[in-house]
Amino acid sequence: MRKILLPGLLIALTFLALSCKRDTADPPPPVSHSSGTPVDLAGPWYFPQMTVPANNPTTEEGIQLGRRLYYDPILSTGGPMEGRSCSSCHSQELGFTVPNTPANFHNVLPHVNLGWSSNFLWNGKVQGSLEDIMRFEVEEFFAVDVGVLQQHPEYPQLFQTALGSSTITPDAVGKALAQWFRSMISSNSRFDQYVRYEISLTPSEINGMMLYLTETGDCFHCHGMPLLTDNGFHNIGLDSVFTGNDQGRFLVTGNAADLGAFKAPTLRNIAQTGPYMHDGRFTTLEEVIEHYNSGVKHSASLDPIMTKPGKETGLNLSPQQKADLVAFLHTFTDQTFLTDTALASPF
Repeated sequence: MRKILLPGLLIALTFLALSCKRDTADPPPPVSHSSGTPVDLAGPWYFPQMTVPANNPTTEEGIQLGRRLYYDPILSTGGPMEGRSCSSCHSQELGFTVPNTPANFHNVLPHVNLGWSSNFLWNGKVQGSLEDIMRFEVEEFFAVDVGVLQQHPEYPQLFQTALGSSTITPDAVGKALAQWFRSMISSNSRFDQYVRYEISLTPSEINGMMLYLTETGDCFHCHGMPLLTDNGFHNIGLDSVFTGNDQGRFLVTGNAADLGAFKAPTLRNIAQTGPYMHDGRFTTLEEVIEHYNSGVKHSASLDPIMTKPGKETGLNLSPQQKADLVAFLHTFTDQTFLTDTALASPF
């Protein structure tokens, strides 16, 4: 039992140290809307502090308005995404992503724990707060016609209740959606329960965790605890020549060092969010691990993490080690998040 609990103890102590450090610098809470019901979206103790803008405090009414907008195709009326809602490409049971890449679309990133993110989209085209990415979604991606919302029999009153004005603007739509996204928190996977000493993991899962958290598997550099992403950009050797959208972050920065670099997605609910990579080229977790194990392609912009001494040809994991790593990745599945009716469609 000691052998099984020790890794969890080390993780817990690390999270505790981060939590104590965080508490000394917590910002003052934002002022709530007088008509709204404040909501505390703090994650478990080992999560970092979530930053909430003072001009868009989280309220129950704001979350519910954002939830309705998320699931309502009215958001795309008259725009390039006519007939689609956010949920059209982000299904709850699939970790708020889609099972297959739609025609003419890159693979979609899952909508989970984005309240802790400052880089959005695969190439980081939008950076900042959730309000910033929601403005992009409202004004560019969906090209929301606020006039349609303004003429709706219910939305003006819903905006009045949630945001204090019945006049619907792109900024107001973005703020409501941002509040909803902040509420989409996954923190009750089997791994979380293990960290909290609520359950034990199997020997295979423990072995996989040790691979994940050490240089042997080397997952933790880009997918560290507890968010399971560093929110950074990495060229992980998918290609050696880059054209079109496969140029990744280079298309945003113009920096040759960013060729082929894409955002490291969170691994929360990773077993549900395939296909994998920005273009959905891998169908299974086994294929993903085999890429790191033996399929990395070299280029001038390859992330140094991929070329550390002894790993020039890959991780060189044994079949059992690969199986253990897959077993551990499955512990990131959060059934509470995938089935919570509060995150489901209100319609």
